Amino acid sequence: MIRRFFRGAFIVWVVLRYGLDELVLSGFEHPLLALLRRFITVGRDLRAPRGLRLREALERLGPIFVKFGQVLSTRRDLMPPDIAEELAHLQERVPPFPSAVAVAIIEKAFGKPLNQVFAAFEQTPVASASIAQVHFAQLHDGREVAVKVLRPEMLQVIEKDLGLMRVMAGWVERLSRDGKRLKPRQVVAEFDKYLHDELDLIREASNAAQLRRNMQDLDLVLIPEMHWDWCRTEVLVMERMKGVPISQVERLRAAGVDIPRVAREGVTIFFTQVFRDGFFHADMHPGNIQVSLAPETFGRLISLDFGIVGTLTPTDKEYLAQNFTAFFRRDYKRVAELHVESGWAPPHTRIDELEAAIRAVCEPYFDRPLKEISLGMVLMRLFQTSRRFQVEIQPQLVLLQKTLLNIEGLGRELDPELDLWSTAKPFLEKWMLEQVGPQRLWQQLKAEAPLYAKLLPALPRLLHDYLQQRPTDLRREVQELVREQRRTNRLLQGIIYGGVGFVLGLLAMQLYVRVSLW
Repeated sequence: MIRRFFRGAFIVWVVLRYGLDELVLSGFEHPLLALLRRFITVGRDLRAPRGLRLREALERLGPIFVKFGQVLSTRRDLMPPDIAEELAHLQERVPPFPSAVAVAIIEKAFGKPLNQVFAAFEQTPVASASIAQVHFAQLHDGREVAVKVLRPEMLQVIEKDLGLMRVMAGWVERLSRDGKRLKPRQVVAEFDKYLHDELDLIREASNAAQLRRNMQDLDLVLIPEMHWDWCRTEVLVMERMKGVPISQVERLRAAGVDIPRVAREGVTIFFTQVFRDGFFHADMHPGNIQVSLAPETFGRLISLDFGIVGTLTPTDKEYLAQNFTAFFRRDYKRVAELHVESGWAPPHTRIDELEAAIRAVCEPYFDRPLKEISLGMVLMRLFQTSRRFQVEIQPQLVLLQKTLLNIEGLGRELDPELDLWSTAKPFLEKWMLEQVGPQRLWQQLKAEAPLYAKLLPALPRLLHDYLQQRPTDLRREVQELVREQRRTNRLLQGIIYGGVGFVLGLLAMQLYVRVSLW
């Protein structure tokens, strides 16, 4: 309890010292708070931009808050652009924990000494982050592996800081003029989900296995194989990948790697995952991407760290494809209609007003060449505009937009001439074609054929059982309908028979007259 109090006091001190009170408590003036602010903030320098001060404050507060800032940077629909841009620069600079602790965690996870698990184990970690660190090792069968070990007592540490974040979010929401609009408690809840997902390394392994299976036939990206016999919640053992970080462009160029081709293939991989699979790697920053220099896989991308993935439903994919297509046709009315049709904008939304707002956002992009248009920025602006019309943007689309910005930034850093639209367009057109026409109908019929084959022979019995099991009043109504139908049939029969008799009578009369005259 005492530790939590001092931790909370330190957080308040950092918030005030870096001038974040003006960011999160704007519009709130309480005498005691004002006095505390004047006391703590004597001599503070607020000349630096607010986004920079926020980033430095999060780095001062430690790894969990750095991770929070990284997640916060993905919610660009909730934040001013200058703050979101600065938070996107947050980097985890976390010292490794002692190797002896890592060994103890491994031995506890497997219930046996380290030398019975691995033939060799490198004590010095090759990577360290806020959640885990990675060691290289070798299995007894000779396979080289990478071992990811969760930091000790992470759950307890996270729960303490998350508890404080929830309290602070509640204060911000109650005390700040913009608190409800920023939805701080919702953001903290989303961060809570991300962190707990990352704390389960089995979940990360299953994400990697799914991506590896999906991308196996593309022959563009290498994803490590998971060694399931050696995977636990706290320890993840995977195939060791040997590559050069994609950020080391000069080294890759000196080795003969075609950098523009690598940039195009990275974009192709992303759009394949999005529009074909609906399952994409959502943390594709340079630290998680390498390039293979091995002769058999030379120039192929290597993807790492699968703690965060995004999923898209067919509805999400259709929304994205149609939005991008309508955008490049400058069909802003269709973009507005898609917001309402998707159910994200209220049914009473005026299409013409939403269309005008979207036009104001999108039209400036067409003063630029297509290769300079950022699809990620288009999505971000659409989301920000949509909020004015009470549109609730789905979290998976915000995650997609954040990843798309990462891909665009990295791709154009590798190749300034990269035309992202020319890469995306074939995927969009193919996906749209697959959704309509005979091919789509035939695919749906084939998918539903087993159900139809089982249902059709049983249909008469199911109908009979249904009618038998209905309440008495419904059966009475059905019987009454049958009686009415019979009465109607008799009436029709009477009319028909009377009509026929009348016609026959006329014919007989005419015949009689003719015979009499004859």
